[in-house]
Amino acid sequence: MTDEPDGAERYPTDLPSLAATLVRIESENPTGNERESAEYVHDWFTHHDIDSAMVDDPDPDRPQVGATVGTGGPTLVLNGHLDVVPAGDRDEWTYPPYGGVVEDGRLYGRGSVDMKTGVAAAMLTALDLRPNIEDGELDGSLVVHAAMGEETAEPGTRALLDAGFDGDVGVVLEPTRCRVATSEKGMAWYEISWPGEPAHASDPDQGTNPIDHVRPVLAALDDYDARLRDRSDPLCGRAYATVTQMGAGTDSNKGVLAERTFLTLDRRILPAETLGEVDDEIATVVDELNREYDIGATWERAETYSSAEIPTDHRLAEIFREHSAAVVDASPEPWGIRASTDVREFVNHAGTPAITWGPGSLSQAHTVDEYIDLDDATSGLETLQRAARAVLTTEAAEFARPE
Repeated sequence: MTDEPDGAERYPTDLPSLAATLVRIESENPTGNERESAEYVHDWFTHHDIDSAMVDDPDPDRPQVGATVGTGGPTLVLNGHLDVVPAGDRDEWTYPPYGGVVEDGRLYGRGSVDMKTGVAAAMLTALDLRPNIEDGELDGSLVVHAAMGEETAEPGTRALLDAGFDGDVGVVLEPTRCRVATSEKGMAWYEISWPGEPAHASDPDQGTNPIDHVRPVLAALDDYDARLRDRSDPLCGRAYATVTQMGAGTDSNKGVLAERTFLTLDRRILPAETLGEVDDEIATVVDELNREYDIGATWERAETYSSAEIPTDHRLAEIFREHSAAVVDASPEPWGIRASTDVREFVNHAGTPAITWGPGSLSQAHTVDEYIDLDDATSGLETLQRAARAVLTTEAAEFARPE
């Protein structure tokens, strides 16, 4: 018989222990099993006398958490997501992906860097600032998001914002090595497909093999990608179009010409580009293929993450740059992140100025043996708490939303 852990052990207040606890709660997406993680976060807040709520929208089976400290202004929102990408073949991992192993100054596990350490940092910042918010030393208030569905572009953060867990400014705590990103690329996935005419592979001339057209299709998309690379954003880098998936035929019968061949094109979108413009470009590429090769290709946009940006000199960005440079020697130069994050929900949906900023390296995200250096994590927490205090002692008018 083993004793149940007491409150201090179950609901730790040091970053390595809390982050490791979150990593040990499996929350892969797909399939989207954030419930246990959300329940733990809610219980942690309750144990530490911080107001929080379970939010059932957009999926009652996958609740998320919003927490609040104080009611004054300005209000700073700290956002993190609970879902993680699948661990894949667990035999490839040196450490169990959901073991939360700490060794040689690193926390290993799926979600350690993307982004349960960021969630833990937000939780601990709420706990750290609460006494000073409650006694009036800090005029502002703090909101924490523990969101669902970020890895698959689901509207978890949007639902939290719509439920009232919004503020004057926001920080999405994705790993950036504590460098401030005021802009990010968008992304759209396009599925391009073309039909074949099935026939027995012993007499292929009786049908049409759509796989024969893969070469010209790939050549056309390579040419499109090459043209895109001439476009560049000073903060986010180049636009890209990359084929990430292909398929044809069926597993059930390998001796038959395929009915259809398809591929997925990952298009990275600069802040200056519009989705309509990108749609038109894809349509033009497909139309040209049909004119030249008569393959009957069609396209559809399967998923979209919009790009987002705020002014590089926004007061929120300046505050976080100042403290990041002082604590962790992060570059204070304006910068944009090449990935897509939930910052778009703040900027584009809610109209709330927000940055992407957090401890750890994005290069570790989604990898086998994912880890975060705990020195980086703890110095990131110190930076976050300093910057959050500075935000909450700044006049709300300095964070005015753009017209």
